[in-house]
Amino acid sequence: MINVRVPATSANLGPGFDALGLALNLYNSFTFEEIPEGLEIVGCGHRYKNEDNLIYSSMLKTFKEIGYQAKGIRITVDTHIPVSRGLGSSAACILGGVMGANGLAGSPLSKEQILNIATEMEGHPDNVAPALYGGMVVSIMEEGRVYFNKINVAKGIKFVALIPDFTISTKVARSVLPTSISYEDGVYNVGRVSLLISAFASGRFDLLEHAVKDKLHQPYRGKLIPYFNEIINASRRLGAYGVYLSGAGPTLIGIVDNDNSKYTMEIKDYLQSLGLGWEVKELQLDLTGATIEWTSVS
Repeated sequence: MINVRVPATSANLGPGFDALGLALNLYNSFTFEEIPEGLEIVGCGHRYKNEDNLIYSSMLKTFKEIGYQAKGIRITVDTHIPVSRGLGSSAACILGGVMGANGLAGSPLSKEQILNIATEMEGHPDNVAPALYGGMVVSIMEEGRVYFNKINVAKGIKFVALIPDFTISTKVARSVLPTSISYEDGVYNVGRVSLLISAFASGRFDLLEHAVKDKLHQPYRGKLIPYFNEIINASRRLGAYGVYLSGAGPTLIGIVDNDNSKYTMEIKDYLQSLGLGWEVKELQLDLTGATIEWTSVS
């Protein structure tokens, strides 16, 4: 029996569109067992208990890459990452499936090979890379291969997720983006993503107010979220260093000093004053990334 745990991830971080992501201490856990025949999926809704399940399809792709033929598979799921909220739920399922299949097959794949298979399925590495390696990761795709580097983030901050009670699919979130951008907007983002990485690495969190700004996706996706600008402004007033749209949204994340004990309750009260029943979660960086354990079946 194999147990895999994968952290939630937050991508883009404002200006780092499709390139930056970080892992958070909120997890999906998966247990994989090889059984005599068939497919059993436990712990998820009925509509996911079939061969189209993202975890299972990730396993099949991995088995094909390895050349392994499983008799039957039982997958037990314990999910805590909200679906279609911009917190890497699909990346967690894909990576869980790839790692589970690799484990059942005797672990022939390297970590880098796991990353490339999972990225091929996900389409981009900005969630998969931090989910696998933990911490903050910058990553790119070049000729079908992922190149990445992990960034050491200075201590002293927490990430407060403002999680709406509605979903936005990545497909919808991408459909509102422009098909081209101006040279000026490109330069704007290059400067801010450079400042963002420097601020996180050096502990100059006071710079994040400006560094999380972006002109490639947040102005367009923000229109899909009620009170988007008002919530960002309120978060800043309540002491957040910076606030950004997590992944494709709709979750917003406030970067807050660890010693700020009031922000979480005050932003929750503010959201309620707007009539929004959003969930607010205080999270920390997960520095480890996805883990796998083998246990014997008694």
